[in-house]
Amino acid sequence: MTRKDAPPARTLEVITTHLNADFDALASMVAAKKLYPQALLVFPGAQETSLRDFFIRSSSYFLEFARLKQAPPEEIKRLILVDTRQASRIGRYAEAAASDEVEIHIYDHHPDSPDDVHGSVEVVQFLGSTTAILTRIIKEKGLEISPEEATIMALGIFEDTGSFTFSSTTPEDFEAGAYLLKQGADLNVVSGILSREMSAEQVALLNSLLEHTSHFHVDGIEVVLAHSTAKEYVPDFAVVAHRFMDMGNIQVLFALAQMEERVYVVGRSRVPEVNVAEILAELGGGGHSYAASAALKGVPLTQVEEQLRQLLQAKVQPQRRAREIMSFPVKWVSPEVTLEGAELLLNRYSINALPVIHEGKLAGLITRQTVEKGIYHGLRNHPAKDYMTTEIATVPPEATLAEIREKLVINKQRLLPVVAEGLVLGVISRTDLLHLLIAAEEETQWTQPLRTKSIQSLMRERIPRHLLEILQQVGQVAEELGYTAYTVGGFVRDLFLRHENLDIDIVIEGDAIVFARRFAGRYGARSREFHKFKTAVIIFPDGFKIDVATARTEYYEAPGALPVVEYSSIKMDLYRRDFTINTLAVKLNPRDFGTLMDFFGAHRDLKEKVISVLHNLSFVEDPTRVFRAIRFEQRFKFRVSKLTANLIANAVKNNFFDRLSGARLFGELRLILQEGNPIPAITRLAEFDLLKPIHPRLRYDEGTKSMLESVQAVLSWFDLLYLEEKYQRWLVYFLGLVEPLNPEELEEMVRRFKIPSKKAAAITRGKEAADQTLARLYRLGEPGRVAIYRLLSPLDTEYLLYMLAKTRQESSKKAISLYFTHLKHLKPELRGRDFLAMGFTPGPLIKEMLERLHEARLTEEVKTRKEEVEMIRRAFGP
Repeated sequence: MTRKDAPPARTLEVITTHLNADFDALASMVAAKKLYPQALLVFPGAQETSLRDFFIRSSSYFLEFARLKQAPPEEIKRLILVDTRQASRIGRYAEAAASDEVEIHIYDHHPDSPDDVHGSVEVVQFLGSTTAILTRIIKEKGLEISPEEATIMALGIFEDTGSFTFSSTTPEDFEAGAYLLKQGADLNVVSGILSREMSAEQVALLNSLLEHTSHFHVDGIEVVLAHSTAKEYVPDFAVVAHRFMDMGNIQVLFALAQMEERVYVVGRSRVPEVNVAEILAELGGGGHSYAASAALKGVPLTQVEEQLRQLLQAKVQPQRRAREIMSFPVKWVSPEVTLEGAELLLNRYSINALPVIHEGKLAGLITRQTVEKGIYHGLRNHPAKDYMTTEIATVPPEATLAEIREKLVINKQRLLPVVAEGLVLGVISRTDLLHLLIAAEEETQWTQPLRTKSIQSLMRERIPRHLLEILQQVGQVAEELGYTAYTVGGFVRDLFLRHENLDIDIVIEGDAIVFARRFAGRYGARSREFHKFKTAVIIFPDGFKIDVATARTEYYEAPGALPVVEYSSIKMDLYRRDFTINTLAVKLNPRDFGTLMDFFGAHRDLKEKVISVLHNLSFVEDPTRVFRAIRFEQRFKFRVSKLTANLIANAVKNNFFDRLSGARLFGELRLILQEGNPIPAITRLAEFDLLKPIHPRLRYDEGTKSMLESVQAVLSWFDLLYLEEKYQRWLVYFLGLVEPLNPEELEEMVRRFKIPSKKAAAITRGKEAADQTLARLYRLGEPGRVAIYRLLSPLDTEYLLYMLAKTRQESSKKAISLYFTHLKHLKPELRGRDFLAMGFTPGPLIKEMLERLHEARLTEEVKTRKEEVEMIRRAFGP
């Protein structure tokens, strides 16, 4: 091959997007330019008219875009795709994407498509806009953006989220918008561009749509099909379709427009049963399940309309109604029937759940599992109303299969009542639903796994590299042993909440102790094993630890007792946990690394910010979960679900806390007091009447509230002193909480809590001494510096802070404050060895002189070492 015939060298980096680029595409390109400053910005073809108008109005704009011919595909070495990854939507750059010589980086928020390009870097998150993804990365990297750049990026987010009104909008889109506003984004510019009036041509199209509208039903779902024609191309047909949809409050719309040689189709859906992206993909288009489009050249409008009707019939599957599926007559129990009576009916009719009906109306639902566990715990004669589920999903007789499966699966119900005018006409069980789904070959459609790619991306973003490597090593060792490894619980929960949490828990489907030994031996760590609970701790050379447990189930021999453990599966292991939000698991084996497992709707509860128990006897089995529910609720700013709140009230009513060991109760109280601000949690404990189990005399009245708020203010003040003095914050809050108790009551409480005797004595004596010292300060009025030191120096920091929070006397506050800021660490500079150097004989005289020097320092009679020496010379001569 001659030099003339050699292919051109690949030297270019190019940032591009999809054909008919919109503002999110433009904004994503601008954002990507911050990450790849050497790359060229190139559109692969035409842009939407609104975008072209923007460039016309901004002809002197700061951005420089290259033309397609300046960046031919054969000269590209790195291709950065934003707001798309479909080869069919990037024009000629599909050639570059298909080359093994081109490095591809992808940033996108669209769902997967059959013709997706894959790259060495893929950041795909299902947010409302791609710009939000890139904005977060820019923020995390600390890159600067100008107000002009921030404005364009804001345009992208506002357009693709419908100014934060579309259902696809996520909290991350709001966060990105807020960040861009802080960087100087001009909302007047954004509003001026996005809020423009429709042109006369667009109004004509809208009127034509209104005149040519047909309504039809596909298995109970109303679909609107509207068409229009225009001799010339009218831009932004999607805007016209959106306005049309809002005018008629339409759930599913397909708007068609014949313009010049093409038919343009815009699909919009507000119901999950109709995926417009899937339908329009058959016509060569694409988009999201709720918003998609297509353009067909050389096909008559009537033919496109007929194709759409056929596709709808094929893609929206016929569904049976609840009245055809339900079982009747209904077997039910009254609220007053005992658990023993409910068990009798469950066994007699071989069913797993019963509606609870009161005066002809549905009051709740009680399951076999709840009944059997309740009887096991000695609650045989308790009424069903105490343990029935009261938050119940129901359906009307005309409900579709999609509605039924959503209610049963999403709400985790065993039985779904069919209700009309308040009366229960029938019930549908999970088994009924499963038989129907299998028969219709739809059994996989109602599962809801999160995508592997998505969770892997989140893990790369949120987990430090060295910890990610440890998780990969865990998966490799598990694979070698024939086990399956998962990381579970709070670590996974906090990934989604974006809270830092390096406390890793591993669950092994296999033998955790065998796994821990193998892992520790290979990676130079050591393992500490606990055979009774089938758990181990792996300790790395730097002191970092991970907890490893065998997948297990457990049962309680008595309410409040520690559980008995047995081997089980990951699902049963997660089922034994306290709340749904703590039941997420991520697979770590190499083949499935990053696959999220969500058996109990945890991801939904995280999104809805709800604390929910997994079963109705949760607080019977372990009453400490009540305290954890409140701690999590306040820490994460969530809310306890209605059912969980009812179960807490029931646990208080039946006083299950009497069965709880004092040590476990104190452990949960201490965890609450260790929160950054425990006051809201203590307030919530009081609302549920949960201070009584701690001590019958504890009240959350105005005095206690004022005391705890004072503790909070004092601790904030003390922390700002930067004294680098360690102290126990929880203990100061504890002293504030128990302030009304007398010494005998406090001593009885710490004894019941089984606090180690030395610590218990320190708490009771310390509080008593603090109260007595404060009384002496009151009497002294304004004591001198030496008196302050002698009074306060015997007390530990926690008790002094408690005193400062408790006192209302200004002179006492000043005295304690002076002690912390000036007196506590004030000592003579001279030491015993200095006296020996001056010729003093070892003995009591040196001790006496040091005490005199200390007093002189306290009274500021001497302030420097030189003045100390002068004082000694005056007393004893040269």
